[in-house]
Amino acid sequence: MIVYGVALLSACLILGMLIGEALGVALGVEANVGGVGIAMLFLVFTSNSDKFKALTEGTSGAGIQFWSAMYIPIVVAMAARQNVAAAVDGGLLALLAGVAAVVVSFALVPVISKIGKNDAPPRINDQGAV
Repeated sequence: MIVYGVALLSACLILGMLIGEALGVALGVEANVGGVGIAMLFLVFTSNSDKFKALTEGTSGAGIQFWSAMYIPIVVAMAARQNVAAAVDGGLLALLAGVAAVVVSFALVPVISKIGKNDAPPRINDQGAV
């Protein structure tokens, strides 16, 4: 049931947002510090833990897998609404940090794509197909 996936996502999001708000207060920042990212980590950990193994099997597992796959675009959409103009007004350092993060991410794409790659050549059967 997809409902279990929604319930798990909601619980992770609420917990992550609460922790992000608490981090913001502890750091003296008037913002949520990493709440969505923390929620995403909670979702990954809970959907792969042994305690939730019965919940992640069968039809309920399909709902959790669906929301696990949907969570990355949700995080991207939430990050897109950040105030970029304020970051640019914040100075050259904020702009350089953003550009550096993008450059490093692009540079790591080939490295990450090689992880887990099978180096064995494909086997060809009697009909000549791979």
